[in-house]
Amino acid sequence: MGPTQDRSEIAFFDVETTVPTRPGQRFAILEFGAILVCPKKLEELHNYSTLVRPADPSLISSLSVRCNGITPDAVVSAPTFADIADTVFDILHGRIWAGHNILRFDCARIREAFAEIGRPAPEPKGTIDSLALLTQRFGRRAGDMKMASLATYFGLGQQTHRSLDDVRMNLEVLKYCATVLFLESSLPDIFTVNSWVSPNATTRSRSNAKSSPEGTSQNLSTPSSKFKFENASNASPPDQGKEEIHPIFSLVTQGTAEVESVLAVTTADQPNPFDMSQLSNQMETQSLQPDDTMEDKSAPESREMCSTASVSEGSSGYAGFMEPDEVSLSSISDGVVPLFPGSQIQKIKLLHNDVILQLCCSRLKIRFGISTKFVDQAGRPRLSFVVDISQSLCTVLDACEVVVRKLVKDSGSSSEWRHVVTRKGGFFNHPTARLHIPTVVFGNVAQYATEMYQKEASGTIQKLVFVKFDAAELDSLLKPGTFVDAFLSLDPYDYQQSAGIRLVAKKLIIHSE
Repeated sequence: MGPTQDRSEIAFFDVETTVPTRPGQRFAILEFGAILVCPKKLEELHNYSTLVRPADPSLISSLSVRCNGITPDAVVSAPTFADIADTVFDILHGRIWAGHNILRFDCARIREAFAEIGRPAPEPKGTIDSLALLTQRFGRRAGDMKMASLATYFGLGQQTHRSLDDVRMNLEVLKYCATVLFLESSLPDIFTVNSWVSPNATTRSRSNAKSSPEGTSQNLSTPSSKFKFENASNASPPDQGKEEIHPIFSLVTQGTAEVESVLAVTTADQPNPFDMSQLSNQMETQSLQPDDTMEDKSAPESREMCSTASVSEGSSGYAGFMEPDEVSLSSISDGVVPLFPGSQIQKIKLLHNDVILQLCCSRLKIRFGISTKFVDQAGRPRLSFVVDISQSLCTVLDACEVVVRKLVKDSGSSSEWRHVVTRKGGFFNHPTARLHIPTVVFGNVAQYATEMYQKEASGTIQKLVFVKFDAAELDSLLKPGTFVDAFLSLDPYDYQQSAGIRLVAKKLIIHSE
């Protein structure tokens, strides 16, 4: 039995790609695999897979090989994408597309590949993104909702990260999830539906540093530049309750599309867990906006690490800040909290006596000013700067690393650990750490999520109000040698083959002395 002329089959597809290693570098497809599935019987009717030789073989870095095992030698005699474009177009065009995180990754790569050879890309008549669908309907009972974790949950074996294997595994995972949801809907008072975290969940990240192929442009369509001052005789700690409502403090990134993805899942109604009419709605045509997220086909919420511990953030979400000397190392642990108040999606946090650990560090000396080396998928710089840190802060951060590193190891992750403290030899080389300044985006206007104040030599403190996202402007304030008081959130992450703790500045007081 083969594909039908009415193109009613569902096309499950997957691409394996190179991993960009610098800003502005694009992905290159190394393998394409697809199966055509009968929507009534869920049986495979036809399959196709091929390795693809990129135009620039040097894009296949050691990082790419580590992610999917595809070496330069493996593709040396493979066809180019132009050679297989007709076949790919015929498989995909006019059919329902399905895959795990395809809206955020695979669809964008297909469109890019056709654009590079000057041909119109195929268009679907509907899409099924199993990541969004299962996160909403199946919940987080399998852990981080990566394909590898779902496969392990159902005992389907290890994910190979090869296209044809992955799409077949995707179909099997959907069958298992659908069966469980069908059984639960038949006896909802007996079966446990909301089992959000599995103690057996495993994680396997794929790629390394997240780079955007969109370049490093820093300007957005925003009002005119320059920041303003607001008097703040007493600069109080930031309003954590308001900040925690926004999912910017997730473990992953500050991308607008990612925020929208989390909101779309977590604010959805929760009716019958397997309402077929709602499932059909998932198959309707969706907007295929290119996104340069290169993760194991997972959205932001699925990149979080899982833990069997849990903790409440309290009604306000504000747990206070501690000086490093106040921290008892033996009281540091890990736990999970809602992504934002009322959310069933959870994120990992470091705790101190079962309260979220946040640090207040006085007079940190800036070693290196604002860095714009890394960018998000919209081309905005991810802002950070490096400070010298005290021995007491080093001790606390080292203890936090022990807790998070054990969690990463126990989750089955193979990610490379990135130390939060940088130590170099030499009398003048103090230990350093990188502080991150997150951004939030409203429409096409980006704003700093960090509250910033300036402290004059007289002791007067004024709040800085920025009316434009401008890295150069911020760099003029955070110059090497300047002292800052920093209120920090400690955010563990395990993403794109890298794991560690990110120090996120919730509030900065910049000394102008």
